[in-house]
Amino acid sequence: MKVSAVLPVLILHTGDPNPSLTQRFGGYAAFMQAAAGLDDADVRIVAVHLGERPDAPRHYRAALITGSPANVTDRAPWGEDTAQWLRQAAQEGLPMFGICYGHQLLAHALGGRVDYNPAGREIGTRQLECVADDPLLEGLPRAFPVQTMHEQTVVDLPPGAQVLARSAMDGRQLLRLGPNIVSTQFHPEFAVDFMREHLRQYADLYAGEQIDAGAVADDLRPTPESASLLRRFLHIYAAREPLAA
Repeated sequence: MKVSAVLPVLILHTGDPNPSLTQRFGGYAAFMQAAAGLDDADVRIVAVHLGERPDAPRHYRAALITGSPANVTDRAPWGEDTAQWLRQAAQEGLPMFGICYGHQLLAHALGGRVDYNPAGREIGTRQLECVADDPLLEGLPRAFPVQTMHEQTVVDLPPGAQVLARSAMDGRQLLRLGPNIVSTQFHPEFAVDFMREHLRQYADLYAGEQIDAGAVADDLRPTPESASLLRRFLHIYAAREPLAA
């Protein structure tokens, strides 16, 4: 077995797609690991939604928080426990990147407010508009496509947070929450094939909300700029450093 000589990256696993999608494509922690370009030896996956608890923040070089079918507004005990850990990690200066539920949980943990998006459900490939300069976005176009799949959003920003990018339906798509903490409402880790199968399986649900899942699927396209963000983040804020002797 390969042994890592650096602190691992923590993946806080907060849920998965339905069993059919998970069997075919894998779970959200695996999506996150692949998008971040991390080997098994470089990560510690902690399934907080199943009651597992991470070690103290000092044991990791960064934390990545996955998406989830859960809602932050459910105030599930495991979610609130994780929010407390995130607050402590932020105080200790741990680099963190949250996606969708993870984005919202970070904002909630740091003093923001999450609720249902007044604009409704956002699903499919959408155009992201960057509205601020940031090291994470250096060299990327001012607009690029992203995969979206959410009902809730960050309605009130935490103190000191900055909006880096928005979409037509959500003004808080990409946030800087601290010097080394960022989060995305969109999904850098989602591929077109997964999105298409999700839309097929949930077509009836979306039809009840006047969303044509077939038309949304027809408009799906690759999102390479979005897909680069996790690797960019780790390169900037959590490069591999040997453990102290």
